[in-house]
Amino acid sequence: MALLILFLLMTSFTVFAKELYTLPPTSSPPHISPSPLHPPTHSPPHISPSPLHPPPHSPLGPPHHHHHPPAPAPFHSPAPSSKPPTHTHVKKPPTSPKVHDTIPRTFVAVQGVVNVKSCQYARIDTLLGATPLLGAIVKLQCNNTKYNLVQTAETDKNGYFFLEGPKTLTNYGAHKCNVVLVIAPTGLDPSNLNGGITGSPLRLEKTYDSPKGLFTVYSVGPFAFEPKCPH
Repeated sequence: MALLILFLLMTSFTVFAKELYTLPPTSSPPHISPSPLHPPTHSPPHISPSPLHPPPHSPLGPPHHHHHPPAPAPFHSPAPSSKPPTHTHVKKPPTSPKVHDTIPRTFVAVQGVVNVKSCQYARIDTLLGATPLLGAIVKLQCNNTKYNLVQTAETDKNGYFFLEGPKTLTNYGAHKCNVVLVIAPTGLDPSNLNGGITGSPLRLEKTYDSPKGLFTVYSVGPFAFEPKCPH
């Protein structure tokens, strides 16, 4: 038993020595600096801290250029003229032509109708129920600066009258004329219907040509007399 243990020890020592002899000589590993636990910190480049507020004179938008208007040229009052200023001639507007220049001169004729009222409407200004009056007399009267003209006419069975004025009366003076009631054949009282008492102005109707010349016809009325009614 002891021999066996001694043999095993010798065998193991021979194998170990052989392995040591066959291994190449070891060279020392290159020097490697141990890595630090934390990577070295490098100080960041110096950056000026940005201000909390922009500089007071820094414009927020693009710069504005202030343009100043040019100074007004000095005013020089004109030198006084030795001659007084002339007045501008103002043309007067053309005057409208007179009526005499636009309307031909004519003679005057007057027409109208005279009635008698019905007893139902006596003393009332209406011609309801009225009938023509035969033989009533009317008067044309004109007041102008040259002539005071009066001319009468009588109604026919239809109560119609027509008269031509004298040659001294023309359409230029017709506005100064009127017609009034004068008398009725049966003694009736005239009414003021359409100016039968105060005077009825002439209303222009038409013109006509006669052997006496050119006439303008005017109308008046219609007129009415008051009836005589039994009580």
